[in-house]
Amino acid sequence: MGAMSLSTQQQILIEQRVSNEAKSVGAAYLLWFFLWFVSGHRFYLGRPGTAVLQILSYFILVGFIWLIVDAFLIPGMVQKQKDKVRRDLSHQAMMMSGSRD
Repeated sequence: MGAMSLSTQQQILIEQRVSNEAKSVGAAYLLWFFLWFVSGHRFYLGRPGTAVLQILSYFILVGFIWLIVDAFLIPGMVQKQKDKVRRDLSHQAMMMSGSRD
């Protein structure tokens, strides 16, 4: 069940939705820079569990290292979110195509 079984029009619609629903790397970096103390970037990117862990880890100084590491991880986190949206939309399109047959 891959993108090969979707029509070109369905694939274009999915990519438009991915673009519309995708998180912004720039916004994530702004949140990282200005709201680092509440791990705003992780909440924004849909990772509330690790955001809370990161906040708690500030008390043992590990969180500050984690915060710096996140500066390099943000683009990958955004890409994973886009991939998830793409998979979900592809699955929905496949289900709708299957129900019409």
